Amino acid sequence: MLTIGQLAATAGVTVRTVRHYHHVGLLPEPERDASGYRRYSAQAAVDLIRIRTLADAGVPLARIDALLHAQPTEFDSAITDIDAELQRKIDQLTEYRSRIAELASGERLVLPPDVVAILNRMRSLGVSELRARLERDSWILLQALDPSAMPRRIRAKNASLDDPETTRLILACDQSVDWDPDDPRLDDLIDDLDAWEIKYERDSTQPETLKLVSSRISEASPAWQRIIDALAHRAQRRRTAGTALTSDS
Repeated sequence: MLTIGQLAATAGVTVRTVRHYHHVGLLPEPERDASGYRRYSAQAAVDLIRIRTLADAGVPLARIDALLHAQPTEFDSAITDIDAELQRKIDQLTEYRSRIAELASGERLVLPPDVVAILNRMRSLGVSELRARLERDSWILLQALDPSAMPRRIRAKNASLDDPETTRLILACDQSVDWDPDDPRLDDLIDDLDAWEIKYERDSTQPETLKLVSSRISEASPAWQRIIDALAHRAQRRRTAGTALTSDS
């Protein structure tokens, strides 16, 4: 006859586990002997080992009691059902892991594949991860503010990345992120960007839907804030001069 401690050691579980199995009705409690101790038989040890084995295999405790008393064919059928349920849980957890992995990148969950491809393309061109993250956030905002414009913006972005001069300026802006706003190198960069905007007939004045996007980029770097402000100022001067010229005509 075994004490509860000896029984637990035989099955490789704790005394607390044995008492839990008593509580849920899986393992009957024996009567106390004359000394006031509960003594367990060899059958109790066998039953406890079977319970532990089934529990370790992932069988819910609520189903173990029926399995302990099932006929061979019933046991096989029940195990097949339990195995199928475990496989469903594995598939679900695998899907959760996949989503968590995507969430870590912060891109595939919230952006269409064409935009994710643009971000990866920018990385392959040498753009820093900071700039790539800001680009990602800009696309997230653009998609929320004006989703109907996304296809056009995607085409335009890919076209710009096909142009060597545009790519050069993107990389130059990326390198200026840590520059002091008064760095004289910014003057040359602003001149280059302004010439590019004139060449491609771009306007640095942002419509309301893009102001939030610009603020997300500029807040990352005082140097970038100066670039955006300077280009917007020059564009405004050109518009003013154009309006005055039209009026004089």
